[in-house]
Amino acid sequence: MNPNWAEQVTAIATAIGCIGLTSTLVLAVLAARQLREAQRGRHAQLAADFIRRWDEPPLVEARRLVAEHADGGELAATFATSMADNSMAAYVLLRELDFYEQLGALDHVGAFDFELIDALIGNSLVARWELWRSTVDSMGDDAYPMFRKLADKMRRQRAAAA
Repeated sequence: MNPNWAEQVTAIATAIGCIGLTSTLVLAVLAARQLREAQRGRHAQLAADFIRRWDEPPLVEARRLVAEHADGGELAATFATSMADNSMAAYVLLRELDFYEQLGALDHVGAFDFELIDALIGNSLVARWELWRSTVDSMGDDAYPMFRKLADKMRRQRAAAA
C-alpha cells in the first residue's frame, strides 16, 4: 500500500526538521568553540598587559623600593612614616599594592584565568603578600581585599597540590 500525500508531507517535514535541528546543534557547538577561543585570546591579552605593566618603570621603581626592606615589619614602618609625611615614596609603594589588588579583582570576576596567575607569579604572589601583610593589616580589615583573597586562594591551591 502506497502512503497517501499527508503521510508523505509529514515524512518530508520530519526529515527537514531533523536536518534543521542537527544544523542548529552543530552551529551551537561551533559558536561555543569560538567563544572559548575569544576568552583565551582575552586572557592572553590581559596577561600580556600585566606582564608589560610589571616591567614598566613605575612598577619597577615600586618593586625596587619594596626590595630595600628586609621584612614586612620594616616595610610597614617605612610605609607608615612615608604616609604620615605625605611622601612620594608612599605613593610609589602603593603602586605595587594596587597592581596586586587589580589582579585579584580580575580573578574575582573571572576576567583572568587563575591557572595563568599561578603559572606566572604563583610563588612570588604569596611571598609578596606575606611581605605586605603587616602594612595592609595596619590599614584596616577592608584594605586591599582582592589582594588578600588572591593570596589566600593561591596558598590553598599550593597546599592542595602539595
